[in-house]
Amino acid sequence: MKIKTAKFEISNTDYTKCPAGNKPEYAFIGRSNVGKSSLINMLTGHKGLAKTSSTPGKTLLINHFIINDEWYIVDLPGYGYAKRSKDAREKLKKIIEDYVLEREQMTNLFVLIDCRLKPQQIDVEFMEWLGENGVPFSIVFTKLDKLGKVAGAQAVAAYKRFLHKTWEELPPVFMTSSEDRRGRDEILDYIDQINQELAQ
Repeated sequence: MKIKTAKFEISNTDYTKCPAGNKPEYAFIGRSNVGKSSLINMLTGHKGLAKTSSTPGKTLLINHFIINDEWYIVDLPGYGYAKRSKDAREKLKKIIEDYVLEREQMTNLFVLIDCRLKPQQIDVEFMEWLGENGVPFSIVFTKLDKLGKVAGAQAVAAYKRFLHKTWEELPPVFMTSSEDRRGRDEILDYIDQINQELAQ
């Protein structure tokens, strides 16, 4: 799939104020500092589309980007940023849960995982919650360029083995790097395939 146009449309904290209409939405979520903005910029080919920050936990809003005037990439707030107050964490949790569970246009949720980390409880519990609620999602391993080819493959394989202890079947898995554009075609082709199925 070719990305011809990608532009920011709206930010808010309330899923009911997200864009009207029935264009499919592909949302991206992950722990703070997992490389979400960099991945969105890499996928769209627009360096400054999603604002990257070295400060974890910067995205506090639901950000919609319209792609090819046909579908949306949605940048969701990161979860699990410990330095926030309990109130702020609860507010964020509500924003994320309301969007994920109530937003009918949400077609697939891409859950980002830093390939260098062993399975973290917060990610594992979040994916279990998605499974329990029947939310369609995929796993995107980020920062593969930080590990050698063999080490990267081994890390992802080990993570998948860990998940297989509780998951009979895993959702689609993508291996990416915003630095060398790894995984870009695979994710865009996957989105394209879903869009074509929805259009039938």
